[in-house]
Amino acid sequence: MWGTHTLAHAQVKHSEERGELLYSTHCNACHTSEVHWRKQKLATDWSSLKAQVRRWQANIGLVWSEEEITDVARYLNAAYYDFSNTGQEDFSQGKKPKQALRKY
Repeated sequence: MWGTHTLAHAQVKHSEERGELLYSTHCNACHTSEVHWRKQKLATDWSSLKAQVRRWQANIGLVWSEEEITDVARYLNAAYYDFSNTGQEDFSQGKKPKQALRKY
């Protein structure tokens, strides 16, 4: 059980790091940290955070997979929001995340 938890934590950490890379590459030019803490922010929970990531990646013509959207949302959640129910339970149940097909 401990080994599974450690693996799950490592996978989530990798997901956040990958999300940070995607965000810094594609989103930082327009989004400062202010957009994440302002009163009028549109992300108010995990579901709305993922919806905003999905919306904006589509608006700028990116074609991110669901996994990439989740990775960016996890990074933003760890860096700014701290919402609960972030989909991390998928990993804790022994399910492995898909490996990225895209090269960065």
